[in-house]
Amino acid sequence: QPLCGFSNAVVQILRLHGVEDYNAHDVLQDPDLRQGIKNYSNWPTIPQVYLNGEFVGGCDILLQMHQNGDLVEELKKLGIRSALLDAEKDQDKK
Repeated sequence: QPLCGFSNAVVQILRLHGVEDYNAHDVLQDPDLRQGIKNYSNWPTIPQVYLNGEFVGGCDILLQMHQNGDLVEELKKLGIRSALLDAEKDQDKK
């Protein structure tokens, strides 16, 4: 369960696309992990999103990718078909 609004937004975006297989870590419980991940990515904020181990960005970047369609394409590269594509197909049928 996400503990902040930004983390919740990331989870909701992933769920919109039908992504269910993801890992989440509570960095509030481990200050070393919290600082370590910021150092590792050279990104100052949490949450941080990685696709297939590659750093993508934070909540703002994931939201932007969702809004402009890039997330659908990135998921496709990972072999994940976005659930939004099926939703669009269903809308077109109506």
